[in-house]
Parts: sequence; structure tokens; C-alpha cells
Amino acid sequence: MVVQLLRHQFTVKQFHKMAESGILSENDRVELIRGEMIDMSPISTRHSGCVLFLTNLLALLLGGRALINVQNPVELDEISEPQPDIALLKTRPDFYRNSHPQPEDIFLIIEVADTTVKYDRQVKIPLYAEANIPEVWLIDVNQEIIEVYRHPHQGIYQDIQTLEKNQSLSILAFPGVSINVSEIF
Repeated sequence: MVVQLLRHQFTVKQFHKMAESGILSENDRVELIRGEMIDMSPISTRHSGCVLFLTNLLALLLGGRALINVQNPVELDEISEPQPDIALLKTRPDFYRNSHPQPEDIFLIIEVADTTVKYDRQVKIPLYAEANIPEVWLIDVNQEIIEVYRHPHQGIYQDIQTLEKNQSLSILAFPGVSINVSEIF
């Protein structure tokens, strides 16, 4: 006998109502991916140190030309609201107090990974491509490489590069901003 497992799909609105009603608390580390609540992995010191370093570096290099959204939700569609490590956002007078950032608000998403590299590559990167996020960096702190994904077309990134130490990295939306990959590790 084969048992069919049922999954309940949630919308972003339902996900928010669960938080508002107390079903989910601020201590619940979950994100909504394709309608499913996914537990987020614990954050290691290498991971948090990389996010902290990048946050400060980007703030210095961008000088207020973008908002740096750290480990906060971005609403990609009606059923996906991931929490990337860093999202560079277009500036807005309300600082996104009235709604979470949408795909058209995002310059760059950065995912830092140590234990979730495969998941980020196979699940989150395609999700970002489908939402037409122009650029995503997957920073693998174990291998000390950065995978750069650019130019989504029909849900697939057309330009993918892997950068190693001593190579230079720029931000598509801010081509004058250059970072040496070695600095990140």
C-alpha cells in the first residue's frame, strides 16, 4: 500500500497571518519557499562573520546608493518569501516599512552558505531566476568561492561565473564598485 503524503501549500498572506496570530513567533526561523514553510539552518560563526563583513563593506562602497537588507524577507510572488542573507535594494522613502521588497526593488541578492550550498544552488537560485532578480551571489565559505548568477531569461540565469581568491567582483547595478574575492574570505 502506497501512502500519499499531503502537503499544505501556504500563500504569503497566510504565512503573515500565522505570524500575526502567534502561530509563528519571531523566534521561528522559517521562510516560505514555493508555498512550503522551510526551516532555516542555524548560522555558524563563519557564515555570520561573512555576512557582517559584507554588510559593512557594501555600506562603505555604496555610500547610500542602495539599502542593505540583512536576513530579512523579500516577497518574490504569492507563495515565496525567502530571507536571503543580504539583499541590495533600491532606496525608498519608507525604508520598506509598508511592504516587503518585491523583485523590482532588488539589485542583488547574496546567499552565504556553509551547510546549505546544494539547497541554495538547486532551490533558491532557480527561484530568484524565476522572479527575474538581476544578480545573485552564492558565497560558499567552505570552498572559498563565489558563484555569480546574472541575466535571468525565462527562469534561468544566462551568465554564471565562479570566482576564486584574488579575482575581482563587481556589482552589475554598480559597475564602479569592485571587490577582491580574497577580502570576503
